[in-house]
Amino acid sequence: MIVDDSSVVRAVIARSLEQDASIKVISSVANGALALKVLPTLQVDVILLDIEMPEMDGIEALPRLLALRPGVRIIMVSSLTRRSAEISLRAMALGAADYIPKPTSGLSTADDFRAELLAKVKAHAARARRGVACTRPPVSPAPRVAGVPTAGPITLRKAVVEKPTVIAIGSSTGGPQALSEVLKSIGSGVTQPIVITQHMPPTFTAILAEHMTRYAGRLAAEAQDGEALQPGRIYVAPGGLHMLAEATAAGTVLRLSGAPPENSCRPAVDPMLRSLSAIYGRKLLAVILTGMGYDGLKGCQVVAASGGGVIAQDQASSVVWGMPGAVAQAGICNAVLPLGEIGKTIGRIARGEGL
Repeated sequence: MIVDDSSVVRAVIARSLEQDASIKVISSVANGALALKVLPTLQVDVILLDIEMPEMDGIEALPRLLALRPGVRIIMVSSLTRRSAEISLRAMALGAADYIPKPTSGLSTADDFRAELLAKVKAHAARARRGVACTRPPVSPAPRVAGVPTAGPITLRKAVVEKPTVIAIGSSTGGPQALSEVLKSIGSGVTQPIVITQHMPPTFTAILAEHMTRYAGRLAAEAQDGEALQPGRIYVAPGGLHMLAEATAAGTVLRLSGAPPENSCRPAVDPMLRSLSAIYGRKLLAVILTGMGYDGLKGCQVVAASGGGVIAQDQASSVVWGMPGAVAQAGICNAVLPLGEIGKTIGRIARGEGL
């Protein structure tokens, strides 16, 4: 279902979705009130929900839609303004599954929007159907990518995980909610700086960091070029820029880079992990949370080769088991854990209590 007050936007989204034979748009309405009226008559896996609409906006409609159809996956469709970014992240705290920013201008931006839209709708539809009998054909598996392990049994590294100097976290689809749970549950006595690359556009990463400050109990902010890593701080890679670490005579500083995207992402997890591993070696703990694709795999391979610790989120608790699945199946993890265990495990390792 598409819910947006602009008939043009609804038509663009519908055309983008129906290019994929496995997706069918079964309803397109102009506001939240109309969505609530027609939803009981439809079998819907995913709702694309605009924020600003007359009669009933997205934030008002969200909890009512979820109450009316438990299990439906709602993706907020947002502009790149600060207000929309704030509302989108608040909506995820209220039960929205994800967000997608509207395209701004230019053909490449429209193509990027279409690719992200299709990937997120298919991923969330699959999650909505988990455990539910369904006669529709399954979504085709992702194409094989050279160097990325295929599904198979998970083998863990038995190496001792040392008390880290820095904790690095990578995430994508479903990441904002996962990061919230992890950072809330790390516990006291953890003084290491935490560096985070979450696949997000500009504006959204600044709002994400502000939210982290409130729920994590420690100062979080977008990284600034040239700033030193400080104990107890959280640093978030700004949307549109890679976040790297550089060793200097005065200590480690962060650098922001507009280098080409890696794994179709900027910021990307891999360059962050490579740069940190070069400085900290065995004293780095890398954590890969839910996300599409395989960003973080090559970086974690570098971390593991240097003796650092690697933790991945398990499949059952991931919105999309792409990034953590690639790392888990590569045989480089010290642990593959459900989301509810990851924060507590990070806390134990960070306090020197072991895995």
